[in-house]
Amino acid sequence: MPALLRNVRVTLEMIKIEHTLFALPFALLGAVLAANGLPTIRQAFWITIAMIGARSTAMAFNRIADRDYDAQNPRTQTRAIPAGLLSVSFVWLFTFVSAALFLLAAAMLNRLTLLLAPIALASVMLYSYSKRWTLLSHVFLGWCLSIAPTGAWIAVRGHLDSPVPLLLSLIVLLWTAGFDVLYACQDYEFDLRAGLHSIPKRFGISRSLLIARLFHVGAFAAILALYWITQLGIFALVGVIVTAALLVYQHRLVRADDLSKLNAAFFTTNAFVSVILFVTFGGAVLLRTLS
Repeated sequence: MPALLRNVRVTLEMIKIEHTLFALPFALLGAVLAANGLPTIRQAFWITIAMIGARSTAMAFNRIADRDYDAQNPRTQTRAIPAGLLSVSFVWLFTFVSAALFLLAAAMLNRLTLLLAPIALASVMLYSYSKRWTLLSHVFLGWCLSIAPTGAWIAVRGHLDSPVPLLLSLIVLLWTAGFDVLYACQDYEFDLRAGLHSIPKRFGISRSLLIARLFHVGAFAAILALYWITQLGIFALVGVIVTAALLVYQHRLVRADDLSKLNAAFFTTNAFVSVILFVTFGGAVLLRTLS
């Protein structure tokens, strides 16, 4: 039992379970918008479980698929599998359990959620191979995360009957693609040697920083569209303004000749973006229902 607990702990550290925070607020915001208020406790619980299961599946499978590349890349050589801290068979077991948890959560929500669950599961697993054949792997990752808010909307309503969740998913797609381009800049040299595809490899770091900015300009335009279509008032507008400031701040942290602040831009700032939009837009929905 101590060995099992140790392996689970190391696996959770390896997949950075705490970074579920990036996408979970968007899923919960999709649920709040769908319910036009608070979803039921049951819905919120199973949506959260679905998010944890899907992300854990995706990250664990990614570590399996990339284990040979991770062993060659100085930045990732200390990850659990190449460092010998975990066996591939144990991570496979963790992946299967996480996928089963995701499918269980989908089944507990409604029929359409369950029917669409295999598409989401296939997407998050196929992403691990996308850098082998396309420089648009960043957009593929955005697609994987963007499933969450529309999936949560369907989990609450049982159908897709509004452009609102699609706009929210578009925000997530463009936002994710932008910060993933930034993150990929640190692997520029390795991608060249390993023959992997990425926007930084194709266009260089300077142009990639510009492309990341363009992705985030698109994400901000989608946020404005969401604000306009939902008409949620001043509280949501605060979220729009603060998000714009955070996106600008993120890009000011990273320069082509200085990537030392990349982790602050990637981890801290992005976590704030998702939480701020959830609090402000979600709070605006609740204020409207109480008025």
